[in-house]
Amino acid sequence: MNVNKPAGGVGEESEATMLSASPEEYMSPGQLAFFRRRLLADEQALLSAVKETASHLQQSETSSDWNDRASAEEEHTLELRVRDRERKLLQKIRESLKRIDDGNYGWCEETGEPIGIARLLARPTAALCLEAQERREQSKRLFG
Repeated sequence: MNVNKPAGGVGEESEATMLSASPEEYMSPGQLAFFRRRLLADEQALLSAVKETASHLQQSETSSDWNDRASAEEEHTLELRVRDRERKLLQKIRESLKRIDDGNYGWCEETGEPIGIARLLARPTAALCLEAQERREQSKRLFG
């Protein structure tokens, strides 16, 4: 019995089986299904966090104490900053799901080379291979 494969169904992949897969299996239907499930789970988690934040902000009470008020405003500002980052991540998740649908997921947008399973496991929204990402970041540092 293979302990790396979940008992859920045909074609389901685990991180271990994907990392040990041959290059010919790159972006197989099972791997694409794995990343789709992961991206959808991340999307749901972010949407839940958005609802929680909205609820929290609506329930907050205004205090007459200036210190309490300042603390509450600082908390709200920090919470909104985090949600803005998550909003951007949500957009990247949706773009990644579209790339899965289009058949482009897992392939570098600049070079057309494989992004790599290890990189996609670490960052499922990656659209560039490591080398292209490093070039882009270096260019940003040089030219702002």
